[in-house]
Amino acid sequence: MLVCAAVTFIVFVIFIVVPGGDPAQRIGGKNATPQLIENIRHTWGFDRPFYVQYWALMKKMFSGNLVSYTNQQNVVSQIVQGMPATFSLTIGASIIWLFFGIVVGVVSAITAGRWSDRVITILALIGISMPVFWLGLVCRYYLAEGGIATIFPDGEYFPITQNPLQWLYHLVLPWLVLAVLFIGFYGRVLRGNILDTIHEDYVRTAKAKGLPSRKILTRHVLRTSLIPIVTLFGLDFAAVLGGGAILTETVFDLHGVGQYAAQNIASFDLPPIMGVTLYGAFFIVFFSVLVDLFYAYLDPRIRPT
Repeated sequence: MLVCAAVTFIVFVIFIVVPGGDPAQRIGGKNATPQLIENIRHTWGFDRPFYVQYWALMKKMFSGNLVSYTNQQNVVSQIVQGMPATFSLTIGASIIWLFFGIVVGVVSAITAGRWSDRVITILALIGISMPVFWLGLVCRYYLAEGGIATIFPDGEYFPITQNPLQWLYHLVLPWLVLAVLFIGFYGRVLRGNILDTIHEDYVRTAKAKGLPSRKILTRHVLRTSLIPIVTLFGLDFAAVLGGGAILTETVFDLHGVGQYAAQNIASFDLPPIMGVTLYGAFFIVFFSVLVDLFYAYLDPRIRPT
C-alpha cells in the first residue's frame, strides 16, 4: 500500500510541475478568458496547495467518484471497462512468450556453440530489436488489411462472453506481436543461466551418481535456472497487465487499459493517469509478492519469511 501511495504521489507531483499541465486551461479550452480559468480553478480546487489536491484526488479515487477533467467520465468505470481486453491480451501473450522463451533458452543452451545456437541467437536478437509498434503495424497491414492476405481481423477486441472463437481469432495476432520481444529476451537470459548452472558442484555430483542427463537437466539445472525467469515473468506480466501494452493495444485498437492511458497522457488528463498508475502499481506489488513465494518451490534453499 505504501508503494502504491508513493507511486501515485510522484506521478501527481510530476504532472503538477509539468509545463502546460494546468488542467483549468484544458477544461476551459483555447478561447477561455482569464476570469473563466480562475473560476474553473476555484471550482475544481486547483488553487489549493498541491498536497490538499492530492488528498482530495485520492479520496475521490477510492470512493469511485473520480472523473476525468476533459470528458467528465468516471475513471474507475473506464478502467474496469478496459480490463477484459487487457487481461485477455496479457494472459494469452504471456503463455506464448513464457513457453517459447523456455524452449528457446533450453535448446540454445543444449546446442551451445553449434550452428543451431547461432541461428537461435540471431533470431532472438532480431526479435528483441524490433519495436512493438513497428511489428504490429507491419503484421496488421500484411496479414489483416490485405497487404499479402487477410488472415486475421483488422484489430478491435471481441468479448469472450459473446463468442470464444471470435475472441481467440481477434487476439492471435496481438498475442504474437507482443510475445516476440519477450521470447528473445527470456531465451537469452535462460541460456546464460543454464550454462552457468551446469558447472555448479551439485550438478557435477548428480552426474557422478550416474543420473540420466534428462533428469539432471529438468530436476536440477532447469529448476534453479528458472528463478531469474520467474522474476522477469512476474514483473513483466504485472507491467503489461497494468497497462504496459500501450503500443500493442493502440496499434490493434483493443480499447484496453493501456490504450485508455495513452489517450489521457496525450491530453495531460491527470485523474485517469492517476487511476491507471494506481491500478498498475497494485499488480506490480501483488505479483512481486507471488514471485517471492514461488522462489521457495524452485529452490529449497530459499524460504519465505
